[in-house]
Amino acid sequence: MKLLRLTLALSLIALAQAVAAQEPQTLRLTLAEAQQYAVEHNVTMQNADLDLKKAELSRWQTLASMLPQVRAGFDYQNMCGYTMNFGGGGGMTSMFPDTIMIGGVPVHITIPNSGTESSESSGIKMNPSGTFSLTASVALTGAQIVGTLLQDITLQMTDISRQQTEQSTRANVKSIYVSILAMEQTAGLLDSSMANLERLAATSQAAVDVGASEQVDADKLQVQVASMRSSINSTRRSLQALRNTMLLQLGADVDTRLELTTPVEEILNVENAVQLLGHGFDITRNYNYQLLEQSEEVARRNVTMAYMDLTPTLSAYYQYSAKSYFGKDEGFNMTPPNMIGASVTLPLFTSGTRTAKIKSSKIDLQETVNSRRQAEDGLRVQYNQLCYDLASALENYDIQNRNLEVTRRVFDNLTEKYRFGRASSLEVTTASTDIISAQSNYIQAVMSVISAQIELEKLLNIND
Repeated sequence: MKLLRLTLALSLIALAQAVAAQEPQTLRLTLAEAQQYAVEHNVTMQNADLDLKKAELSRWQTLASMLPQVRAGFDYQNMCGYTMNFGGGGGMTSMFPDTIMIGGVPVHITIPNSGTESSESSGIKMNPSGTFSLTASVALTGAQIVGTLLQDITLQMTDISRQQTEQSTRANVKSIYVSILAMEQTAGLLDSSMANLERLAATSQAAVDVGASEQVDADKLQVQVASMRSSINSTRRSLQALRNTMLLQLGADVDTRLELTTPVEEILNVENAVQLLGHGFDITRNYNYQLLEQSEEVARRNVTMAYMDLTPTLSAYYQYSAKSYFGKDEGFNMTPPNMIGASVTLPLFTSGTRTAKIKSSKIDLQETVNSRRQAEDGLRVQYNQLCYDLASALENYDIQNRNLEVTRRVFDNLTEKYRFGRASSLEVTTASTDIISAQSNYIQAVMSVISAQIELEKLLNIND
């Protein structure tokens, strides 16, 4: 009996753990927490971080090419018992001297000759041998030095691109966050209006049942109820789509439940938006402009790189070699154990190739300068336009906010009159349509302010 109870308890515990494991994770995030979560988990941000690491490694590869390179090797030779024969009998001494010059180095050779050996024994056995070598070399050119500087600029550009990606990620999260809050607010407003219409429809149908009203009035309200219910369902579906988009932007699991805790009123700070209009535009803070400046610097370095083809190449090396024979007799060893060398190579004539390359790089530089100046003008125009857009959005928001308040009061007033028979069903239907339109216009006004503010903050490179 105790064993049965223990088994049942363990089964219940396992079942509870399985159910808990199947429950989706819930993320309760403020706007700042959502932005930070996306920076840490968003796939695009992760790729941007990897690109930065790749740029750092590429820079090190270029720098390492200027440092000494060391190679080791082993060479094995086996001539399969071959004997080097210099001739037969006693004439060998006169035919082959005791000392020969190899590469300017005197080499002493001792050849045994007893006078009784045959020509077949007059020779040197070529025993198997192995040579171990160690070589250290370094080569330096002007192009390598400039290439290292170019890699520094590339690393800076990659870092700027990573920061730009982070800025875009934060801006996208903010935009979707506010859209979700606005859509939830819309759904709440529609639910409230729906409840009022359902009560009016029920009251109208009751009046019809007692003969105090016509059926057509009740039917009109029922149609309006159905229309508002359709709007609510559409809003709910749009809200779910926005939540899915937010999960993708955050880099979270698709089954994760989201709870957004920052109210839209806190994000929609009209005072901050107005202050943003008077912030001024420091173009050097803009990431696009920074990238253009770095591109111009790359073009300048490329001109220098073209001139580097006229500079000499310096190289030096040291080699250590150790040759060993595996037989009992030593053979020829003409390999010096230590060797050093250095060289200087100066390009003289390439039929005008380098001159054409220098001129081409200068043209590329001028084109880059022109593009930067044009982009600078474009950014200033964009700044003016975004300021106009934000100012217009703030004006429209103020209008739509007041319009929503007036429309809500009109709708409440008409529903109260309709209850006492002092307003027609047509007036109520029109008022309900007006409040739906006013709510939609209000939400669009909120999103316009947020969108314009985000775009201007991105241009100015202002963090939230």
